[in-house]
Amino acid sequence: MEEETLNPHSTLYEAYNELHGLAQELEAPFDAPAVLVVGHQTDGKSALVEALMGFQFNHVGGGTKTRRPITLHMSYDPLCDVPLCQLVSDDDPTLAHEKSLPEIQAYIEAENMRLEREPGQFAAKEIIIKVKYKHCPNLTIIDTPGLIAPAPARKNRALQSQARAVESIVRTKMQHKEFIILCLEDCSDWSNAMTRRVVMQIDPELSRTVIVSTKLDTKIPQFARTSDVEVFLSPPACTLDGFMLGDSPFFTSVPSGRVGSEHDSVYRSNDEFKQSIVSREMEDIASLEEKLGRQLSKQERSRIGVSKLRLFLEELLQKRYMDSVPLIIPLLEKEYRNTTRKLTEINKELSTLDEVKLREKGRAFHDLFLTKLSLLLKGTVVAPPDKFGETLVDERTNGGAFVGADGLQLSHKLIPNSGMRLYGGAQYHRAMAEFRFIVGGIKCPPITREEIVNACGVEDIHDGTNYSRTACVIAVSKARDTFEPFLRQLGCRLLHILKRLLPISIYLLQKEGEYLSGHEVFLRRVASAFNNFAESTERACHEKCMEDLVSTTRYVSWSLHNKNRAGLRHFLDSFGGAEPSTAVVNSISPVFSQESLPGSVVPEKHDTKPRADIKLSNLSSGLDSFSSSQTAETKLADLLDSTLWNRRLGPSSERIVYALVQQIFHGIREYFLASAELKFNCFLLMPVVDKLPALIREDLESAFADDMDNVFDITNLRHSLGQRKRDTEIELKRIKRLKEKFKVIHQQLGSCQIIPSLSPACSD
Repeated sequence: MEEETLNPHSTLYEAYNELHGLAQELEAPFDAPAVLVVGHQTDGKSALVEALMGFQFNHVGGGTKTRRPITLHMSYDPLCDVPLCQLVSDDDPTLAHEKSLPEIQAYIEAENMRLEREPGQFAAKEIIIKVKYKHCPNLTIIDTPGLIAPAPARKNRALQSQARAVESIVRTKMQHKEFIILCLEDCSDWSNAMTRRVVMQIDPELSRTVIVSTKLDTKIPQFARTSDVEVFLSPPACTLDGFMLGDSPFFTSVPSGRVGSEHDSVYRSNDEFKQSIVSREMEDIASLEEKLGRQLSKQERSRIGVSKLRLFLEELLQKRYMDSVPLIIPLLEKEYRNTTRKLTEINKELSTLDEVKLREKGRAFHDLFLTKLSLLLKGTVVAPPDKFGETLVDERTNGGAFVGADGLQLSHKLIPNSGMRLYGGAQYHRAMAEFRFIVGGIKCPPITREEIVNACGVEDIHDGTNYSRTACVIAVSKARDTFEPFLRQLGCRLLHILKRLLPISIYLLQKEGEYLSGHEVFLRRVASAFNNFAESTERACHEKCMEDLVSTTRYVSWSLHNKNRAGLRHFLDSFGGAEPSTAVVNSISPVFSQESLPGSVVPEKHDTKPRADIKLSNLSSGLDSFSSSQTAETKLADLLDSTLWNRRLGPSSERIVYALVQQIFHGIREYFLASAELKFNCFLLMPVVDKLPALIREDLESAFADDMDNVFDITNLRHSLGQRKRDTEIELKRIKRLKEKFKVIHQQLGSCQIIPSLSPACSD
């Protein structure tokens, strides 16, 4: 308290620095204002950050040098002649190790090199450094990796991937509403919005953005006319849209050269570097006045130079600090209550680590889990679709698509609700509807003449042709090859949908506070039992469906295939007027009666046209009615010669075989479609409702009887809960200490004990 009394304004900055670290660690919504530096590679981001700090520390140069965001908690301390740095531990944010500047530089460069070798090449986790120095402003600055603008060619895919990774990190950081965005542009024409293009996606009005034009010393010589300089210093409103912080851009120059004792070092100390920055600022003002032919106004001077930018940022950040104090105290109170409740729950769990209570918890979880499963199948909107739902495209990618023998997929746009993110029963229904739509529209694959001739073969008692048998052989082979892959694909798709019920049910239990947190072994056992049940049930269902498909494609029962006799009759009648075709039709199978032949036509009165279904025994009497002089015996001999004894496949014979194959194939398809849907509903979906509860309960009771310690892993659980308790107690102490700090600051602000004070470094 004595130190806080001596430096009352420093208490505010220290409290916010600690708050920022706590917010990053806990991902809590604390408003910890900070300056976020955003720019493209070689825009001079890291160099500008060093100039704002008053000393060099980073890996600066061309290309990608910053691969992790670097958070700098800077505090002005007039007693620190050299920068006093502390590196916050990645593993334990409560620990900060004192490091020298060379050690800090070595650590940052080592991290950059490590990430450069890794596949991702960038990381979102911040490197946090606390700095005290006589030239430091009271600021928190976050230096981000430089944005990349790769060429569009395919050879630049690696660079394009890096560009997406960097932009994702930067966009995530900019989402924090409490951050002031320092948008760096290295251009002499404000119509080029390289960095603003990215920034305005998050802050479209630039209401929390400060725009900085870097490398001013290189741009001044480029202007040929005074008017160009005027427009550059005071761009029109139409060029810079929005309402940016500070109303107009800042202009900075950072002298090149590094601090060190090496032969290529330009500055021997950070004081020399600091003095060079001041000199560069004065030279820029002189060069601008020479170009303009007039003195710069006070307003114009207030926007030129690193010192002016630093003063503006420190004033802005200090105001944000002051304004946020009353709002932060309730947030800390809320976080304190939440952490206290968390600690109470951990203590409660530790007190219930006995076998009887654990059995009760396990049985209660079993009942609640099954209730959620049933709810998901019946339909619910409790689980957010954007998190757990899948569009049909996602479903095909994750669960497999329905692909025919040709390897083509039907467009997802033809399926109802394909663009909706579904889960549970709704997703199951959509998958089954897609199966019906795709399989129901399958046509019989093409049939070649070679297939027909090969299918004729030789009978065991004669070598004549039997086109009825030929059609059956071809149809069942085509049907088996066509439909069997769809059966496997349907099983994989529905199994994927059922397995997705597990994480969604867990989410619903977590949402309602019924989740057994910390009991990972028990939860893995329940998950394993559920997944094993789903897989075994799908296999059993698939076997039942395969039995149906095998039976339907092993023996042709004509009663399944004569449902569309009128269509077949029309097809046969279309070419039944010619004698050769009549002969072929009549010779399809001498052993079939008129009733058993598919597509057979019952003779009608007053119809003198030759029919394809006239029985071979009635052929002679039919021929007697013709005016032809050819005898019945000769006609019969010609008929047998052209069909039964002759394997020269004529067009009519080919068409009739094709018609019969189509009829048989479509009959198998309709039966397969109805059978598969019914069996998957009865033997995959329904067991989840009526068999799964008993199976999981039996598995749990068996496990309870054998070894409770293995089910709940009581020993490791007690150790884990003990560690969580210690971590939560430390977290609670940190929040309590921070809460008390902000209360004191609030009281001092109310009694005017803290007077806004800027670091003298800003007035240099």
